[in-house]
Amino acid sequence: MDGGGRTSRRTGTERFPAHPIDGLAGTSFKHEHLAGIVAGGIQQIFFEVHAENYMGAGGPPHHALEQIRNNYPLSLHGVCMSIGGPQPLDQAHLNRFKTLIDRYEPALVSEHLAWSTHATTYYNDLLPLPYTQATLDSVSDHIDQVQERIGRPILLENPSTYVVFKESTLAETEFIRELVRRTGCGLLLDLNNVFVSATNQGYSAIGYLNDFPLKHVGEIHLAGHSRQADDEGRTLVIDSHDGPVADPVWKLFETVIGGIGPVPTLVEWDSAIPDWPVLRAEAMAAQQILDRHLQPLKSGIAHAPARRTA
Repeated sequence: MDGGGRTSRRTGTERFPAHPIDGLAGTSFKHEHLAGIVAGGIQQIFFEVHAENYMGAGGPPHHALEQIRNNYPLSLHGVCMSIGGPQPLDQAHLNRFKTLIDRYEPALVSEHLAWSTHATTYYNDLLPLPYTQATLDSVSDHIDQVQERIGRPILLENPSTYVVFKESTLAETEFIRELVRRTGCGLLLDLNNVFVSATNQGYSAIGYLNDFPLKHVGEIHLAGHSRQADDEGRTLVIDSHDGPVADPVWKLFETVIGGIGPVPTLVEWDSAIPDWPVLRAEAMAAQQILDRHLQPLKSGIAHAPARRTA
């Protein structure tokens, strides 16, 4: 296993080239940007897609993604596994997830610490969960199932939250740290989520990061957010992904990268999608920050993945 939480599994039978992803900035792949990406020639960037958008067998989505994967590293991001839910994992969905991983050989594979299903109902949202010992046992089992099925570790993303559970007995960072220890998974640190949750819940984003197991981070997400007011007129920050990365999130990014060195970093922009040059410029702004902190990585700072300890 390499230092970014990925498994080196090149066997000579791969369908796609092995493009390096360490230290790269990337962005979400949108089909409307394909012509602009191709016209710009090969660039130093990677792309991330939501797994659920490609679980059909073929058609234009796969044709476009194959063009991207031929020339760029790919990050595959699941949003519907419901790892945090109390129900058993949907085995058919997990099988489709594995098939997609086998098909595109992504450099990074990730999912959310959240739930999105109840019985036969599927919610178009990533919902929070109570941080208890019972939930910890359940989520650990779900992560184990996913990693065993796909044959590699996943990166687990911290959530954005608007409410918390009274039943919680563990801090979110403590809960995540224990998941890493039990399962050997890596982490996807979403800094916009950190800012959103900290603002909504009234705690320090820097304090959260100081308690976060940063050495297990294999990917970072950056995104835009919006501000609204709740029923009582208090500010509510929404993880909207509909604009550029906000200045406070850039500052958190500088702080984290200054401490752990450059790791693959993705700019998410999923609604009110701009033209390709605008989105690419956001990714290049992240790349400039990563490049400034490249020397510490060359000097021996490691991003060792977690090891299962029982």
